[in-house]
Amino acid sequence: MNSPAIPTILLLALAAETPRAFAAFPGLTGDKTFVVWAAPATLDQRGGSVLTLDDRHSHFDGVVFGELEPARWMAGSDFYRRTLRDQATVASEAADARTAVQIAIVYRGNEVSLYRNGVPYARHTISAPQAFGPDSAVVIGPRHLEAQDGSSFVGAIDDARIYGTALTPEQIAALRPNASSDPQPIAWWNFENGKAEDVLGAFPEARLVGGARIEFGRLIVGGEESALVTPPVAALVAETPPGPDVPDEWVLNYHLMHPGAESMPGDPNAAFCLEGVYHLHYILRHPWKGRQTFAFVHVTSPDLLHWTWQPTKLQRSFTGHGMFSGTGFETKEGRPAAIYHGESSGRNQIALARDRLLTDWEKPFPVEVRKADGSVATMNHWDPDCFLIGDTYYAISGGANPPVFKSQDLRHWTFIGDFLRHQMPDVTVGEDISCPNFFPLGDQWMLLCISHPMGCRYYLGDWDAKAEQFVPRKHGRMNWARTDEPAWGLFQRTDFFAPETVRTPDGRRVMWAWLTSVGTGNPLLNRTVQSLPRELSLPADGMLRMRPLRELEGQRTDPVHLKDVTLTAPVTGLGDRVPPAAAPALQRVAELPGESVEIRITVDREQAARKLFGVVLFSDGKGGGLPVMLRPETGTLRVGNVEAPFAVADLPAGEPVELRIFIDRYLVEVFANDRQALVAAEVGPRDGRGLDAFCVGAPTTFRSVEFWKIRPTNEGFLEARKNHVWEPKSR
Repeated sequence: MNSPAIPTILLLALAAETPRAFAAFPGLTGDKTFVVWAAPATLDQRGGSVLTLDDRHSHFDGVVFGELEPARWMAGSDFYRRTLRDQATVASEAADARTAVQIAIVYRGNEVSLYRNGVPYARHTISAPQAFGPDSAVVIGPRHLEAQDGSSFVGAIDDARIYGTALTPEQIAALRPNASSDPQPIAWWNFENGKAEDVLGAFPEARLVGGARIEFGRLIVGGEESALVTPPVAALVAETPPGPDVPDEWVLNYHLMHPGAESMPGDPNAAFCLEGVYHLHYILRHPWKGRQTFAFVHVTSPDLLHWTWQPTKLQRSFTGHGMFSGTGFETKEGRPAAIYHGESSGRNQIALARDRLLTDWEKPFPVEVRKADGSVATMNHWDPDCFLIGDTYYAISGGANPPVFKSQDLRHWTFIGDFLRHQMPDVTVGEDISCPNFFPLGDQWMLLCISHPMGCRYYLGDWDAKAEQFVPRKHGRMNWARTDEPAWGLFQRTDFFAPETVRTPDGRRVMWAWLTSVGTGNPLLNRTVQSLPRELSLPADGMLRMRPLRELEGQRTDPVHLKDVTLTAPVTGLGDRVPPAAAPALQRVAELPGESVEIRITVDREQAARKLFGVVLFSDGKGGGLPVMLRPETGTLRVGNVEAPFAVADLPAGEPVELRIFIDRYLVEVFANDRQALVAAEVGPRDGRGLDAFCVGAPTTFRSVEFWKIRPTNEGFLEARKNHVWEPKSR
């Protein structure tokens, strides 16, 4: 889990019921030393380990080769917490495949020191050492037990040992492979007897999986299917077949949804409009040689609503790495291109399409960034975006402080510096910028992105052409916490998550976002559902507008128009429940005409001012259903238990309140005056079909209540659920 990415899936898992602690291994809570004699088979391999100690709770320390920079040794750790991120001054390995080099990593207090053949190699400080209990595991090959990117060491290990103390430079220089030492290690694998055993007995005999084998007193590991793991119960398990496709009870009628088995993440990516056809990709986790990897599923549409699934082209079997988030753009020559993070490659990548149907792609190439003096730029390689300003390509790479760099040809990149001139005061410390998409909107520039703890958000500001830097003026959010969830945390408060946009031929900027949960217990997390397309615009008042895609209006049928609906029984009793549980305060307006519905409610300004009022969807008249209400006392719009800023008093004088509510079976999206939007789900039993309304304190009249049935747009989904044309290769 070196990559600061979305949570990995357990791929090296318990395979049997056995005791988790081993009497001879006492655990390590402080100082320690790893020593390995290893010979890499190639110097261009990336991200494998020659010795890792894993606590089996998503934390590890290890001797990792070539992950952040090619041919460099480093102290690998979970999310780089105890890793030297800047590898520019670290020497490249030059030994051939027949030469074993000694690599030692010493953890002494808050200092980590690396030695190569007894000579100091690198040094850095850490905030605190990682503790490892007696139930920890040792792995050679993959970086750690939960590594899902397929990276694994390729080469030979002659000797590997763990010391329970911080060795001195003199002690390290005196060590010899296959020879005992003073002090004695607490665990030692020398492979001299042809077995994968710890000769000191701290760990049980290891399991060799994949192509791992012992030859002539050395462990040979051969890539992503190859590993030594002890205790054996922590070894790689057999590939788990995909589950069933989306069951009928979860099928949506007009939201874009993945037709296959449960999977996550579902970030939308690489969107284009080419010759009148819209193209969108989204991330799909899928099996790959006994592990998991990620592909870009490709869908096309004439109208952003009716989608057809295409064969998956951008997948590991073609690219050589998994597909993590990025964006689509067109080159100066008009060629479609995708920039993205190559899972397990350690780099952002660019792939160029060979045609404008996106049926064929050139092999991707890495984004290599250098400083003006030609030296390698030290920067975070993560979710990228690429955009043209004039005849110059600019790109950014995600993280807490994204860098910006430029190119004339997409292959030679020059580092500029920080992308943001400054951070905004309402951005919480610890938020990152991931899934970025940077584009002009109105007379400003918009950076649409997420932070992993807080979900979808955006910046508005100016591009300083001289400084080649974004100057943010405003920051806003599109994800809103539910009242029953924590204040912080990935997939705990992030219902409206990874975004992507496309520009339509008539100039509209349209976005989607991955709906990760929208309900207690993350019921949609693995379903890969995209939000309704939203049109973004920025009028002269500088306030972002978000309106439902106008093409949705073409799906309306069976219109019903109710005028002057007066709520005559307001809630007035002290302590009465709001919304009320039953009549007379809960007033029936209509019966919902099915499971695919659009509702538009208009309330004149004088009727809405200072009023707490709303409606209940799926109402059974007994208190069940999903409330949608305006709360003047908090200046918020509430949908279910999700609440977001929206105050009637902030609207221009005389502008009526307009709520547009879209129901797609259990999924609900609400738009308020094109200035606010929320998403919620009613995934439990929906016993009621009523549209009820209520108000507090005084009677209230709705100028109009309109509703329509929405024709399904999911024919392509239903076909893809049967034909699996999108299914990536698993080997």
